[in-house]
Amino acid sequence: MISIRFPQPDFKITANDGKDMIYDAYRKKYVVLTPEEWVRQNFLNYLVKSRQYPGALLSIEKELHLGELRKRCDIVVYSREAMPWMIVECKEMGVPLKQPVLEQIVRYHMALPAPWLVITNGVNTWCCRLDGAAGSWVFEHDLPDYPPVVPPPAEE
Repeated sequence: MISIRFPQPDFKITANDGKDMIYDAYRKKYVVLTPEEWVRQNFLNYLVKSRQYPGALLSIEKELHLGELRKRCDIVVYSREAMPWMIVECKEMGVPLKQPVLEQIVRYHMALPAPWLVITNGVNTWCCRLDGAAGSWVFEHDLPDYPPVVPPPAEE
């Protein structure tokens, strides 16, 4: 499990028709402030402010197709080459991160292959990477640094 220290929140929160709304700076709109949204917004802040992941390369509620089903990934982080690099599944704080949550994100990975998977409920966070050589998932003790720019191969 990974210990995460969220940055001080600076969210814009308002009420609309009796519902609390939070401004999502990445989607550029107010969304309903659910317990899961609170975790997502804090995790986004952590990725961008604490880990220096580029906000422009984050996709929120990315739609994908699993057969006939349409699902949404909470957060997809893209590489600088615009390839899916990390999928993050957020749950509200009271939801335990057990096998069904891991199975959910692995299903997402089947439709949107990414080498890193993260599940979080804001209290607990798990991160695993795909070990291509072994074809299995390896749990890590920290989130990866955002990948540096990979120089082009040297010409011969």
